[in-house]
Amino acid sequence: MSARTSPPNVILFNPRSSANAKPILPMSLLALGAVLENRVEYRIVDGNLEQDPGSALDALIRSLDGEVLLGVTVMPGPQLEQATAICRELKRRHPRLIVIWGGYFPTEHWQACLRSGFVDFVLRGHAEYSFAELIDRIRDGADPRGVAGLAMVVAGSEPVSEPMAPVPAPEELPQWNLAKVPMESYLRRTFLGARTIGYNSSYGCPFRCNFCAVVNLVDGRWLAQSPGRVAAAVERYRSGWGVDAVEMVDNNFFVHERRTREFAERIRDLGVSWWGEARVDTLLQYSDRTWMTMKESGLRMVFLGAESGSAETLERMDKGGRLTPEMTIELAQRMRSLGVVPEFSFVLGSPPDPVGDVECTLRFVRRLKKVNPDAEIILYLYTPVPLSGDLLDRAVEAGFRFPETLDEWVSPRWSDFSQRRSDGLPWIPAELRRKIRDFESVLAAYYPTTTDARLRGVWRAALRLLSGWRYRHEVYGFPLELRFLQRLMRYQRPEVSGF
Repeated sequence: MSARTSPPNVILFNPRSSANAKPILPMSLLALGAVLENRVEYRIVDGNLEQDPGSALDALIRSLDGEVLLGVTVMPGPQLEQATAICRELKRRHPRLIVIWGGYFPTEHWQACLRSGFVDFVLRGHAEYSFAELIDRIRDGADPRGVAGLAMVVAGSEPVSEPMAPVPAPEELPQWNLAKVPMESYLRRTFLGARTIGYNSSYGCPFRCNFCAVVNLVDGRWLAQSPGRVAAAVERYRSGWGVDAVEMVDNNFFVHERRTREFAERIRDLGVSWWGEARVDTLLQYSDRTWMTMKESGLRMVFLGAESGSAETLERMDKGGRLTPEMTIELAQRMRSLGVVPEFSFVLGSPPDPVGDVECTLRFVRRLKKVNPDAEIILYLYTPVPLSGDLLDRAVEAGFRFPETLDEWVSPRWSDFSQRRSDGLPWIPAELRRKIRDFESVLAAYYPTTTDARLRGVWRAALRLLSGWRYRHEVYGFPLELRFLQRLMRYQRPEVSGF
C-alpha cells in the first residue's frame, strides 16, 4: 500500500434491523466512533432512519474528497440482507471504496464475507481498537496484517484471519459522542415507558452455552462498567432527553449481584424504568434485599433463557447442573410475588430427539404459565452456531451445513434460519414446525403480551374468549380464527418487534 497524506473519510453504517422494528440507538457504531474521536472525522448513517440508505450512502461518498472507508456492523437476518445488497452496489459504483465488516455475522462467517468480492476486510470480535489501528495503517500505507481480529484475502489466496483481540474493558472505553446521532429519533414508547432508549454496560458472558453465538465473540469472558458509570449514563439520558425507561442490552447484565444492587441504589430516585437480560440460576441466588432494591429502582422486566423444559436438553446445551426446569418455575414464582415480569425464551427442537424436546417443553410452558400468568413466552427453533459441541455434532449428522457464500446466506431460507424460524432444518419435520406455530398462536391469544401497548381491554378479551376452548383442551391445530384476529389487530410479538 502507498502512503497517504491525509486520513481517509470514515463512514459508519448500521443496516436496517427489520422492516417493522422501531429504530434502536446504534450503540456498536457509537462505541467505534468514541475511539475515533480526535483521531479522524467520522459520520454515522443509520439504515433504520433512512428511506433509501443506499442512495444516502452513495451521495455521501460522492460528496467526500479523498479515500473513503465504509465500516458496517452486520447481524444475521435483515441486517445482512441490506448490507449485502448495498455494499455490493456501492463497491460497483466506487471501486476504490474500502469496505470493512464487523459484528456477529462476520465474526463467525468471515470466509463467506471475504469471498463475496466486495468486502475488503473483516474485523472479528470486539474491534474498537483494532478498527482504529486499521485506519492508521491505511492512512500510512502500511501492511494491515497483524491487526488483531483482522481477516482478509492476501494476494489472491484463501481468506486468512489474525487471532481475535482481547475483549476490551468497557470501563476504560471513552464515552459515546451522542451528538453524532439524532437522539430524538431513538426515543420510543414501550411497555417500559414513554421515552425508552437502550444502553450497553458490559461485554460478554461468563458462561459457554453451546447454542449461543456470544461464546465465539468473548470465549467465556465478562467485562463490565462500574455501577457508578452506568448510573451516570442513565442520569445523562434522563436530564438530556427526558428518558424515562432504559433497556440494558448487555448479553448478561446481572452477572454480579453487588454491581447490580449498587446500580439500582444509584438510580432509585431518577424515576426511570428498566429492563435487562439474565440467567435463571444467577437471579435465584440474589438476596431479598437486592430484589427489593431492583424493584424500587424501576426494574419492570427481565429477559431469561429458560431454553427447554427438558433437563436432558439443558445438559446438552451445557446448561445442565446450573439450570433445571424446576429452577425456572421457582424464579417465575418469586418474580410474580415481586411484580417483576419474567420474559422466558425457549429454544425448541434440538437434536437428537426434536419431537420429544418440543412435547416436553410445550407441556412445561403451560405449567409455567399456570405458576405465573404474566410471564412472557418467546419460542425459537434451535439453530446451530459454529461452535463445537454435542448439539452442532448432532445437527451435522442430520445433514446440516452452513452456507459458504453470502448469496446463499441472504436467500429466504437462510434469512429465516438466522431469525430462528427456519423451515429448512433437516431434523425438524414439517408437522412439528406447524405444531409449534399453532401452539404459539393459541398461547399468544390466551395470554396476550403485556408489551404491546396498543392491545386494549376489548381486544385482549376477544383474544382470550376465542382461544379459551383451544387452550383448555389443548386443541392447537390450524387456529385460523386466531391468526385472522391477530392480523386484524396487528398483534406484535416482542421477539419480532421489540417492546
